[in-house]
Amino acid sequence: MKTLDKKTNYILSAVFAGLVVAILVFMDSDRAAYSYPLAILQRSAIYAVVAVAMNLLTGFTGLFSLGQAGFMAIGAYTVAILTIPVAQRPAVYYINGIAEPLAEASAPLWAALILGGLLAAFMGFLIGYPVLRLKSDYLAIATLGFSEIIRAFIAAPMLDKVTNGSYGLKSIPGFPSTLMVFLVAALCIFLMILVIRSSYGRAFKAIREDEIAAESMGINLFKHKQMAFVISCFFTGISGGMLAVFMRSIDSKTFQIGLTYDILLIVVLGGIGSITGSILGSFLMTAGREWLRFFDDHLVIGGFSVPLFRSGFRMVIFSLILMTVVLYYRKGLLGNREFSWNGIYAFLQRLVQKGKHKKGGKEAKSHD
Repeated sequence: MKTLDKKTNYILSAVFAGLVVAILVFMDSDRAAYSYPLAILQRSAIYAVVAVAMNLLTGFTGLFSLGQAGFMAIGAYTVAILTIPVAQRPAVYYINGIAEPLAEASAPLWAALILGGLLAAFMGFLIGYPVLRLKSDYLAIATLGFSEIIRAFIAAPMLDKVTNGSYGLKSIPGFPSTLMVFLVAALCIFLMILVIRSSYGRAFKAIREDEIAAESMGINLFKHKQMAFVISCFFTGISGGMLAVFMRSIDSKTFQIGLTYDILLIVVLGGIGSITGSILGSFLMTAGREWLRFFDDHLVIGGFSVPLFRSGFRMVIFSLILMTVVLYYRKGLLGNREFSWNGIYAFLQRLVQKGKHKKGGKEAKSHD
């Protein structure tokens, strides 16, 4: 079967990227008309970053962590505190005031995102020492516990002058354009791909496959697990900062355990061990939830009120669709494979060959 050469692959990728940029620029030119689809696209891109970060840990290193919401909260609050305009901070911290060191502290968005990622990575480094000696479900439970501790600290009254407690943070400046969201997300995912394809990434995969064999080859298990955990936390923190900028206001309830489950569902849907699968899963899941909103609306047919159509029913339909997909695609939509133009080309070739066989069979029957 024929395959595409590298030059053709690069051309197709460039055309696709150019098409995406053109669509985003066109939609951004009239935000009022396309505000809803732009919001879906922005949230999908943000979720893609944290999903790939989770896949780096779960799919490529074999570490099952459920602490993503906590690390996103660290990044989100860091970015929010540093980017809220100084003039608006008295109105945001109107109950207990703001801590003096933070009253004038500010940073540009790019610096705030990096700092949020670094703080999340530092917290991951501290948490990693006790929890990474655990395995499987025990590691998941431990990271989940730490995530809830982080969220509880954020809402604690003792930190009211830093996090504004249960009142949350508002007046966060938004992204200037949807294209910027995609560029930041693309850069983060590209950097994670470089890590996965490096010698460290090969060590992560060796640990995932067989820890005993990896250790016998001279791979320091704890060092590489810690490295994967910290890198994942760094990009998870950046995605949390991006989410804060997208939402414009946050509080501790934004980062409940349900957020981690959503990200885990994206990873499973796209395929554990597939980067492009995580990206595809984030867009499908985010858009799918929104497209099914009409099931939440009250429906009357011929004067009869359909009892099932009520608030929350869309999630029932969405869950049934996900169950069907997971049952049919046991390893996710892409499994552990990656999207490629060669794969699309091979699929089209198979369709053409099937069409020719059917046509040939019909012609043979007509001659008989």
